[in-house]
Amino acid sequence: MGTKTVDETGVKTDEDKTEEAAKAPEKAGTETADAEAPAGDDAGTDDAAAEDAAEDHAAEDAAEDHAAEDDVTGAAGNEGPTGVGQGAGAVVSAGLGIVSLTGSWVGTVASARESLIGQLETSSSSDVGMLIEKGYGNAWHATALWGGLFALVALIVGVVVLARPAFGAPGRPQAPWIKSVAWAGVALGVIGLLLAVLKYTDILLGLPSTG
Repeated sequence: MGTKTVDETGVKTDEDKTEEAAKAPEKAGTETADAEAPAGDDAGTDDAAAEDAAEDHAAEDAAEDHAAEDDVTGAAGNEGPTGVGQGAGAVVSAGLGIVSLTGSWVGTVASARESLIGQLETSSSSDVGMLIEKGYGNAWHATALWGGLFALVALIVGVVVLARPAFGAPGRPQAPWIKSVAWAGVALGVIGLLLAVLKYTDILLGLPSTG
């Protein structure tokens, strides 16, 4: 036996009203879920995008820091050893030039040895000229010889330091202080070598005459 939802006058019965009231909450819940679902999806998408952006930014910062460290390390590796070596060579050149002018322990010992040998050779001789030549002349010549050797080494080292940039990396200038010290070593070497030659040949500070 069926129930009519609308009577002959077009008015709904109580049974129809009850069915509509039962369906209303279901429709409302469906509409609410449909309305809230996109909002939840959008929020999750936004959070994921924000996390990705933060990770990308952190990766970029780390890459920049690593690149900066590589630049600093590369610059130190390329310039540090070259500058240190040339600077040390310049200082050595200047030091050897000073030693050639002021004398060295090696020159002093050589001079004393030659003087002792000369005295032993002329101990039984009465010739004054031979005593002077053997006892003092050889000692002075030994001092001049060792001074000349130090001056020559100072000159060579200074020239090598000054010429080094021509055989190194192009466009890398030499520090001004290295050039100054190297030129000082070259100048001292030239002066010391000249004085050594003059003393060894008795042109400068020669032996006194016995005649």
